[in-house]
Amino acid sequence: MFVITGVTGQVGGIVAARLLKAGVPIRAVARNAEKAAEWKEKGAELALAEMTDADALTKAFAGADGVFLLIPPTFDPTPGFMEVRAVIAALKTALLSSRPAKVVCLSTIGAQAREPNLLSQLGLVEQTLSALPMPIAFLRAGWFMENTAWDIAPARETCVFSSFLQPLDQPYPMVSVLDVAAKAAELLQHEWVGKQVVELMGPEGVTPNDIAAVLSSILGKPVRAEPVARDTWEQIFTDQGMQNPLPRMRMIDGFNEGWIRFEGEPVKGTTTLDTAMGRLICPGR
Repeated sequence: MFVITGVTGQVGGIVAARLLKAGVPIRAVARNAEKAAEWKEKGAELALAEMTDADALTKAFAGADGVFLLIPPTFDPTPGFMEVRAVIAALKTALLSSRPAKVVCLSTIGAQAREPNLLSQLGLVEQTLSALPMPIAFLRAGWFMENTAWDIAPARETCVFSSFLQPLDQPYPMVSVLDVAAKAAELLQHEWVGKQVVELMGPEGVTPNDIAAVLSSILGKPVRAEPVARDTWEQIFTDQGMQNPLPRMRMIDGFNEGWIRFEGEPVKGTTTLDTAMGRLICPGR
């Protein structure tokens, strides 16, 4: 029995679907019973738990051959990352109490970076959970190709999308959720000892100009990328309702300046940018 958190999201949902298709029993962990009801219909056990509820998580993880952890993203964290620290404390308690046979935790490129930024939250997760007694794998994924979903509407309406990643011809390590979920499902079904870090990107680096070219091809109209001036970022994010935009700004700086990077040689997935974006624009493609 494998326990999958984040089952109502993109990655967790694909991990769960792959395991069920392979005939592997799963327990789907979700906060909302209504949203997770489809997994019960598909044959999964269902466990309801907030990621800050150690008691509920302990029950959800009980008897597991493996647990897939997807930490709920906090895009506008309070100073000190108090939200993720509460999740970490609950997970540590639950994992020590339930003792699953192994853990696969979705992490991120740059989790090891020393400069504080939005991705530091997953660095804190790695630091604490690394000390757990069971085998644990941290799957450090590149920038999700599916983040380009935000670019589709403006590209369709104006033939321009605004890029915080710059310069526009610089390749960035991106990966599709399809490859991330496939690697997570694979790791859950493998055996290892101790801690391991698996870094994952797509077949090749992706530039903002590449995104524009794929949008042009799929939408059937010319689309170009336009850089967003660095001195406007704070106002843009504040206008969007963010209270603490600095961690997000520093994360983007880290990609642009190259200090958010993989530590080693990443494994390469097979899903291309064209395929990933095609699924967003033409579902079922």
